[in-house]
Amino acid sequence: MGELANKVAWVTGGGTGIGAAGAEALAADGAAVVLSGRRRDVLDEVAARIAGRGGTAAVKPVDVADGAAMAATADEIREAHGKIDMLVHSAGLNIPDRSWSRLEPEGWKLIVDVNLNGSYNAAQAVLPAMREAGGGLLILISSWAGRYDTFLTGPGYNATKHGMRAMAAHLNLEEGRNGIRCCTVMPGEVNTPILDKRPIPVPEEERVRMMQPEDMGETIRFVARLHPRVCVNEILISPTWNRLNVQPAG
Repeated sequence: MGELANKVAWVTGGGTGIGAAGAEALAADGAAVVLSGRRRDVLDEVAARIAGRGGTAAVKPVDVADGAAMAATADEIREAHGKIDMLVHSAGLNIPDRSWSRLEPEGWKLIVDVNLNGSYNAAQAVLPAMREAGGGLLILISSWAGRYDTFLTGPGYNATKHGMRAMAAHLNLEEGRNGIRCCTVMPGEVNTPILDKRPIPVPEEERVRMMQPEDMGETIRFVARLHPRVCVNEILISPTWNRLNVQPAG
């Protein structure tokens, strides 16, 4: 049995990238994983990989921007599994037209609805179950842009990722007394599909030097394995070769 046996982990953005890698790492350690996202096809692929390795995974498609749907999904998970021990909130996006000179109100609203409001919706959905259980863990996948303002990621993404960090800090201020812990993970560039939305394509020779999804999966598993008395408030993590430190655009 793995260290996370008998734990139930809900992973948003679980169909690709960091979310998928985190789900696979948690399932490999024994957790029962519930995968959410907007696309059932990719969620089913991840669930099949987990099942093929002997793990347990269920699929519940949902849009994190829909607060009512997120709350209903959390209720369904509690009904099926009896609890929600962990939330890994990895759902997020950016858009190609991200600079001030190109960002339209619709693009701004989309980024805020998914990245920031989606984080709020995810946290609000799991807190009742965690309060009732007397503990729980939230892992919010923010970004290097949640700590440092980067030209590359644009004002909308930067603002929402900063907001996630502030929201997570307040969760710890209020909910620590209830045994609930929140960790904000702020990765630099990771070789995931979000790179495909960059205004300037990222060459393959640069992608391979970035962090890979499995690196983030191991980071998520590290936090999940810690004793409930331990709260890792933030993790700032980057590739050794960190392009965000050395060039203004790309």
